[in-house]
Amino acid sequence: MVQIVEPRHPVSLSDYEGVADLGATVRSLRQEAESRLAGFDGRRLVMVNSTAQGGGVAEMLPPLLSILRELGVDAHWLVIETQEQAFFRLTKNLHNLIHGAGDANLGAPDHAVYDRVSAENAAAMEEFLQPGDVLVVHDPQPMGAGALLRQKMDIAAIWRCHIGLDHETAETRAAWAFLDPYLKPYDHAVFTAPEYIPSVLAGRATIIHPAIDPLSHKNRHLQVHDLVGILANSALVKPWGPVMSPAYAEPAKRLQADGDWAPATEPEDFGLLFRPIVTQISRWDRLKGFFPLMEGFVSLKRGIEARTDLDNHHLRALQLVRLVLAGPDPASVDDDPEGKEVLSELCAAYSALPPHLQADVAILSLPMSSKENNALIVNALQCCSDIVVQNSIQEGFGLTVTEPMWKRAALMASSAVGIKQQVRPDLDGLLIKNPEDPSEIADGLDTLLSDGAKRAAFGRSARQRVHDNFLVFAQVRSWLELLTNTTAACWPNCD
Repeated sequence: MVQIVEPRHPVSLSDYEGVADLGATVRSLRQEAESRLAGFDGRRLVMVNSTAQGGGVAEMLPPLLSILRELGVDAHWLVIETQEQAFFRLTKNLHNLIHGAGDANLGAPDHAVYDRVSAENAAAMEEFLQPGDVLVVHDPQPMGAGALLRQKMDIAAIWRCHIGLDHETAETRAAWAFLDPYLKPYDHAVFTAPEYIPSVLAGRATIIHPAIDPLSHKNRHLQVHDLVGILANSALVKPWGPVMSPAYAEPAKRLQADGDWAPATEPEDFGLLFRPIVTQISRWDRLKGFFPLMEGFVSLKRGIEARTDLDNHHLRALQLVRLVLAGPDPASVDDDPEGKEVLSELCAAYSALPPHLQADVAILSLPMSSKENNALIVNALQCCSDIVVQNSIQEGFGLTVTEPMWKRAALMASSAVGIKQQVRPDLDGLLIKNPEDPSEIADGLDTLLSDGAKRAAFGRSARQRVHDNFLVFAQVRSWLELLTNTTAACWPNCD
């Protein structure tokens, strides 16, 4: 019922330290860890979530845990499992409710399935845990199991919530009322923004921002031949000659006009290396705003002929620009049963477009059989995009914002709270007020496509913003402080 995951990460602190603009940060982190971890000696850190791949949590844990290990923390990773799909449908609904959407009619059958799966996973986790451990539970799926174990064992328990909404609604009240019994046993909680903290956790919650690993496959710098090779190996561009590395076993797939899927170079090369490209890469989730983004892009395209305000460069950009909507193969993401449904609806909307507009939109399913290849594909798509969009209706934080910021991409995003934690409006990117308004989306894209200097300025500022605030080292430092403070509070008489 519980999978033990080895947090494999090929990069060491020495590797980071060897990068010119990261060296001082790593040396400072080493010094802080040495002074803080004396009180944590002999204890274990066990982090638990609901999937080993797909989504931001599964991406963040390997570098976070590996760096903590290298600094001297005995850190481990568990993934809960269940065959009851009703459990993941429930927790997906809870996820949506915390974001202010979803079905608020939660009742006894929902508690029954949640309690049953939580008890099963708690029993499996108990075999791995030992007294004195610090258990960190990520998001609602494993929360119940962690609460049961905190009540039964001499451990510390921290709940890490990656989602939230900055105002109260009937939906959020329903979610927190459902989760309240499971929250109470926890010693502390961690949120991404202060606006997300519910009243039940007031006074025992800390803010830790998610972060990216600058040397990961998804975020490392790609030389030109690396970039082109990745696009060719994943069937996103047609190679003009031999490529150094072999083609990926599983290519990226593009939705075709007839509703089937084929390599993304069919029926023709999409022009990733030559045309202006607008890209959004996210999980297939209604809250990511894929539908209004496509509608806004289509509106922009349809309005070109009536425009009389366009110079030649601006007109050419609008004529050539294409939209990429990309996400993981939904069959590979275990804890998101909604993914297939959302992608199916998006495909239906695409199929309703006339052929000349279908040619300007690519819906891509990215393979997940190789985490490395998937990460490199995302990296390459972001790097060859003139504008990266994150049109989230709600967003807990959004590493899909942090990643292109690090790559100096011009960013257009919604004003969701998690995104506003990162992007300073008109300095690091363009924020739109209503992500469900296609006309505002079209205007934002038009503004950025017309002004290359603005795009470059946004990119430079965004890179520095991430360097200073949202790299993995800042996250590690925050966790070191919280872990040592929590153990001191739970076991005050221990040296």
